[in-house]
Amino acid sequence: MRGPDAVATAAAVRDGETDAHAVTEQAIARIEKDNPRLNAVVHTRFEAALAEVAAGLPDGPLRGVPLLVKDLGTDVAGLPATGGSRLFAGATARHDSELVARCRRAGAVVLGTTNTPELGLNASTEPALFGPTRNPWDTDRSPGGSSGGSAAAVAAGMVPVAHASDGGGSIRIPAAACGLFGLKPSRGRVSPAPRPTTLSGLVSGHHVLTTTVRDSALLLDVLAGPLPGDAYAAPAPAAPFAELARRTPGRLRIGLLTALPAGPDVHPDCERATRAAALLCERLGHDVTETSARYRPDDVGRTSGVLMGADLVAQIDAGLDRLGRPLADDDIEPFTRVLYEAYRALPAADVSRALRRAQEIGWETGAAFDRFDVLLSPTLAQPTPLLGTLDTADPESIYRHASVCSAFTSVYNVTGMPAMSVPFGHDSRGLPLGVQFAAPLGGEGVLLALAAQLEGEAPWGTPPAP
Repeated sequence: MRGPDAVATAAAVRDGETDAHAVTEQAIARIEKDNPRLNAVVHTRFEAALAEVAAGLPDGPLRGVPLLVKDLGTDVAGLPATGGSRLFAGATARHDSELVARCRRAGAVVLGTTNTPELGLNASTEPALFGPTRNPWDTDRSPGGSSGGSAAAVAAGMVPVAHASDGGGSIRIPAAACGLFGLKPSRGRVSPAPRPTTLSGLVSGHHVLTTTVRDSALLLDVLAGPLPGDAYAAPAPAAPFAELARRTPGRLRIGLLTALPAGPDVHPDCERATRAAALLCERLGHDVTETSARYRPDDVGRTSGVLMGADLVAQIDAGLDRLGRPLADDDIEPFTRVLYEAYRALPAADVSRALRRAQEIGWETGAAFDRFDVLLSPTLAQPTPLLGTLDTADPESIYRHASVCSAFTSVYNVTGMPAMSVPFGHDSRGLPLGVQFAAPLGGEGVLLALAAQLEGEAPWGTPPAP
């Protein structure tokens, strides 16, 4: 069962209703109780966290809030930094990433790291290194990916908030699968420092998974802002995101998408939830108009694949250089090897063409915002799959199923636009569904305000007790 959200936890610590030591011990107890069933947390630092609490935490907006960090692309000093891959199983982070450092300076208590598919390459969290993470709503089902460990931990109530990242839907897909709120910020909103990821960073971004909109807004205030020297930065918000989330969104023009050109079939449950969300938006005074997309999911996938694939090759080669040896048969999973071999042979001109195409897709998608303030669609075209459906030992299966998972989400990675998954209803099995809203670059404030409005009208629930 979920406990108080991060905002309420920090307020209780600040007001003396509880203390950070008690909150930390309670979170540790929940992890120790539920993690054997869910396999969401892969590395812990409980003793170090308790020692930090005893030494005194910074008096910031997250003081005393327990936090988990995704084990991919973001380092926690002293913990393994595996990316879910056997190739990096021996790597240990020497320093905190900037994101983790900002959370610590805000008073958060970092308890450990969460499971992720190998190098974030799967829409389900089932790495060979650590084994599958299970969805708290149904442990036979996937929690989504690649932030599935973080999603399962938050949905189960281990912690109120957990770090996540999104290169094709990896915040929004697990949010939809686990009944959470998941916002992918604008390109450049959160610094990736100290990991240089210019190519993959064009499509990938960092934030958190939460149970409430106000937590997401608060964390974005903590995390947002470029470091001097960052390759790009999002437009500065008009006010703190926590304040923007409390404002009325006004009367929005919302474009409704329920199908894509040459896209996958949309399950009736997913379409039904999206249309129900559209009706609620109309009742709230917004103007909703059906529209069509100008992009094809396969084109978006190819473009994104080149940008992330080039970085994948560099990442694996750097790991091999540190080890001083060639790639061994069991270093990486079969699907990862297929991608590595394909993109290692990629001509440089193809990377340039992908960058050009990404800009064209941005303009094509952006044209919709001449007519609309926000676009609404399903987050997922199909309900949450069973574990084992996205099997990295079968690359063809991964290609087929992963493209269905990311059909509605990946375009906003390629364009850099913010997008969020909002819990909305359940499928015929009683599992949560999510609907996606997207806005132009820099539009997180509008999305947060709309999400808070929807949260007030149609609050989302918690998983049933095991």
